[in-house]
Amino acid sequence: MGSISHYIKEIGRGKDGARPLTREQAADCFGLLLDGQVSDLETGAFCIAMRIKGETPDEMAGFLDATAERMHRVPAGQRPLVVLPSYNGARRLPVLTPLLALLVAREGLPVALHGTPTENRAVTAAEVLAALGTPAAQTVGPVAPGEVAFLPTGLLCPGLQGLLEVRRAIGLRNPAHSLVKLMNISEGPAVRVGSYTHPEYAVSMGQIFALVGATALLLRGTEGEVVADPRRLPAMEGFVRGQRITLETGQRGTLTELPSLPAAIDAASTAAYARDVLAGRLPVPASLQVQVEHILHLASV
Repeated sequence: MGSISHYIKEIGRGKDGARPLTREQAADCFGLLLDGQVSDLETGAFCIAMRIKGETPDEMAGFLDATAERMHRVPAGQRPLVVLPSYNGARRLPVLTPLLALLVAREGLPVALHGTPTENRAVTAAEVLAALGTPAAQTVGPVAPGEVAFLPTGLLCPGLQGLLEVRRAIGLRNPAHSLVKLMNISEGPAVRVGSYTHPEYAVSMGQIFALVGATALLLRGTEGEVVADPRRLPAMEGFVRGQRITLETGQRGTLTELPSLPAAIDAASTAAYARDVLAGRLPVPASLQVQVEHILHLASV
């Protein structure tokens, strides 16, 4: 077993006394956690200390470095892989991340969703995709242009899955919950789609995408999911190999023409709605269409 006690001494001095880790220190610390080389006591101490202190962009970049070294990644293909994290699921609105994935895929891009349930009562994207005939993958392999794959987090990186599950024991989020919404699961070029719920996260996530040189789309999502809210047009920011660009200024308030969303949020109802949209029986929600166009643009630059 290894020890991260020397790192905990730095990050565990409280909100005002804690000192940040360098990118290299963060990668070493997180690597030990991912490898299961740390005791449960130190793992819990790390999670609580980081929850109080908050991650710096350099620390998160180091956590991403460590994860990338240990991840079973999707082989590079002919076109950039569109990466859609899906960890929150539906609570009040249907989870439309699978619909977004299918809309992008039919434009000829490979799309990979990844996730694991983090909410006990939420309807997950994996359930909706299964209802649409796309079950979760059993192995990590190539994703063809025009194809959608769902990759469970535990398949990509078992150690990361373990850190996500720590929340069930201590009741608090930890850096893994932020990391999964930022990471690139492809060995080659990718367009990462990230979302935030509070404005301060837009700043920190943007800093990290810039620091790691990502090509990415960042927007305020829907109930923690990376899909644009179908009832409004959010602002969307882009990153091209780390360079920030404005894609969409957004529109205040609710759209004048609202889509006919299903009344129920269960997987079967959401899948039926997605089929109707894809078949042209119902219109594509305007905000999703805009999001698809921006993803296509980022994949081409």
